[in-house]
Amino acid sequence: MTLRSELKQQSRDRILTSAARRMREEGLDGSGIAAVMSDAGLTHGAFYSHFKNKDEMLLAALENALDENRQRWISKPAKESWMQRLSRLAKRYLTAAHRNELANSCALATLSSEAARSDTEFKQSYEQELIKTLSAVCGDDFNSADAQKQEQALAFMSLIIGSMTLSRAVHSKELSDHLLEAGKNLAGRFADDLQNDTQRSPR
Repeated sequence: MTLRSELKQQSRDRILTSAARRMREEGLDGSGIAAVMSDAGLTHGAFYSHFKNKDEMLLAALENALDENRQRWISKPAKESWMQRLSRLAKRYLTAAHRNELANSCALATLSSEAARSDTEFKQSYEQELIKTLSAVCGDDFNSADAQKQEQALAFMSLIIGSMTLSRAVHSKELSDHLLEAGKNLAGRFADDLQNDTQRSPR
């Protein structure tokens, strides 16, 4: 890679980092080109050497944000059962620090309502990133997993994203903390139920 291409890649990375942070903190409307480029310390004119328009930048920023999120909280399967893994990941996800730190938070949670109101292209990108996250949780390709594991992974993601989203939406810190704790506790019971179902299943 030449010095010129290296510098261009560095500029692109700065734009994506800035856009991903703004998306999570202020939503899609708060992620305008001028604001993103200013945060990145680059001129407005430099934007078009990297992206055709704002929509293209936002799609790339969503992918960038979730790549970072997955690396931060989803480790590869360790010496643990599937049920233990779900319980452990819920405890890593449903924390007060994650709730409070929007700039580096999981974009699946911060952008769920935005995605619901967005155009088809953004929804498709959001769905693709959700599938990547489900695959990371499963430790294998989600689409190739058996039906039971798919259902369990989907229920798990619905639980933790819902708990995180509600914990940010309420005013009371007491209720917000309670929502996070309830989510972690329910994930643990969910894991226990899965374990018991496995033990009762005929061999």
